[in-house]
Amino acid sequence: MTSETGPSTPRNRGVGMLIITAYGIFAVSATARALYQILVHFDDAPVAYSLSAFAALVYVFATLALARTSTAAWRAALVAVLIEMVGVLTVGSWTFLNPTLFPEATVWSHFGQGYGFVPLVLPFLGLYWLWRHRPSRNLPSGVPRTGMGTD
Repeated sequence: MTSETGPSTPRNRGVGMLIITAYGIFAVSATARALYQILVHFDDAPVAYSLSAFAALVYVFATLALARTSTAAWRAALVAVLIEMVGVLTVGSWTFLNPTLFPEATVWSHFGQGYGFVPLVLPFLGLYWLWRHRPSRNLPSGVPRTGMGTD
């Protein structure tokens, strides 16, 4: 149910839980991948593996921020998802423009091609979800938005 002020479902429930789960899966997989790459093969592709570690940190931070419902967590999630979007677009482009710098793939290589392009789509879904569940500028973080007529 949606009122004129926004969705009545908390940001971390319903579809939001699916988005958080997707971020959580990427947080775990990107972290595991980056740790393995850095510990075993770092000299083979230091730029790519460092970017894998950075992507992992972004996914972990985004997951934790998206799971919380405070206004501060919303802001943190927005920053994390924006960084993710810029990262996947930049690294995705970079891997096409300078492939010699990326002898091995990262999560964001070729716009997330190795992950079915989910890394390309996920930040746009995250931003849409955050926009739909943005906190009201006039209410404290714990006050529900529905029926208040503040937007």
